[in-house]
Amino acid sequence: MKITSYRRDPAKEFSFTPENAIKAKAFIARYPEGRQASAVISLLYLAQAQNGGWVSPAAVEHVAEVLDMAPIRVHEVSTFYTMFNLKPAGKHLIQVCRTTPCWLRGAAELTRACQEKLGVGFKEVTGDGEFSIMEVECLGACANAPMVQINDDYYEDLTPERLCEIIDDLRAGKEVPIGPQSGRTCSAPEGGPATLKDVPDPAGKGA
Repeated sequence: MKITSYRRDPAKEFSFTPENAIKAKAFIARYPEGRQASAVISLLYLAQAQNGGWVSPAAVEHVAEVLDMAPIRVHEVSTFYTMFNLKPAGKHLIQVCRTTPCWLRGAAELTRACQEKLGVGFKEVTGDGEFSIMEVECLGACANAPMVQINDDYYEDLTPERLCEIIDDLRAGKEVPIGPQSGRTCSAPEGGPATLKDVPDPAGKGA
């Protein structure tokens, strides 16, 4: 066991549920003996999901204990990646991509619409516990800018009006289609293909 200088709060203990403890062992088993620290990101993500969407100091301590790491090393990982929340988040965490393609296509307007709609600032939680907002760097869907990630799902080709509709639907418990919101398929050109419209059938049956 590594030594820690963290001040533990006995009223805020954390440990994996039996089900998640099995998952943690499976993650660790992917790496060679003595390299269990390589599973730290997977275990932190598992802890965050169990802990209601954030990584508490007690969760950092527990992950460090499971992996036989110094807690400060686990804390370094949890503070480096925006995928980990270090304070409570809403049930639906809205991450607005603000990197150049999204910014040029209206990311700032998406952020403003979220804040006005929900009445909260960055990393604050709405009174009903349903929503939080944060800005992040490139989420890798540049061809479908502007976009946001809500929990684990991407919502692309957004307008402020469409994003507000999505928020209303999520609050109402409705299913919301993920991906492009403009009607196009994946990253296909808007309005349909402009080239290669007549592609021969490889089976020789015509176009």
